[in-house]
Amino acid sequence: MSWARARGTGVVAGIVACVGMAASGCSGTGAAAQGARGQDPVDVLHRAADRLVAAGSSKARTSMEMASGGTRVTIRGEGVYDFRERRGRLKVLLPEDPAGKETRRPITELLAPGALFMKNRGAGVPEDKWVRVDTATLSDGNLVTGGATDPLAAAEVLRGARTATYVGRTELAGTGVRHYRGTADLARAAKAASAGNRRPLAAAAKGFASAAVPFDVYVDDEGRIRKIRHRFSFVNSDAEGTVAVASTTLLFDFGAPVTVRLPAEDDIYAGRIAEEPEGKN
Repeated sequence: MSWARARGTGVVAGIVACVGMAASGCSGTGAAAQGARGQDPVDVLHRAADRLVAAGSSKARTSMEMASGGTRVTIRGEGVYDFRERRGRLKVLLPEDPAGKETRRPITELLAPGALFMKNRGAGVPEDKWVRVDTATLSDGNLVTGGATDPLAAAEVLRGARTATYVGRTELAGTGVRHYRGTADLARAAKAASAGNRRPLAAAAKGFASAAVPFDVYVDDEGRIRKIRHRFSFVNSDAEGTVAVASTTLLFDFGAPVTVRLPAEDDIYAGRIAEEPEGKN
């Protein structure tokens, strides 16, 4: 199963072809916190992305689970993200070889407005080169393609929340949070999103099997997202049926320093992305 062909771009094969082969073989005051309680859940979630921008930055952990044909694979990532500059850096770990004999090299990903940069892409790309993807051209808006959802884009999906229910209060990594559950509409999210995310989210609204995205989100007393889980689905062009994708993003250590230096033009690979043979990394 290849996500590359499902996304309609050869570059996307960097993440998704590897996955397919594995499958086949700033703080707030007490008053502000108090004021957040009792508000309409949809209103709270519509403002969640703004609260992240106010926080400035954070560390992030991600996971993406894909299920198709009874097979499930998971991609994990870890790094930092600057919500004001909309730049981030993640180290993404692909699933092991189907036989469990080989460990895949981590892929370094740089997230920037309108672009995804990948290093250690794999087949056909020199080790010292980066692959650049224009995220506005991706039919999933880079919510899935990179194997990790851009943290700000993940939050901006909530701008499209149509329904949301307050589930209850709980604790996440020692922090008290409020749990909400609901459904967002990607087309509505695109219209309300920041300039950099409008086109990608609009593309996702058209590219996924459904523009409706179920979610679970955990928000702290400052209104910042601590954990968010989306459930996406798309029709796989290489196999019958719909592929279900669950993307989870954890945010912590708000205010963490973030330095993201984008590759120079000479460091970006401009050649053809090779397809890897079946059963290989």
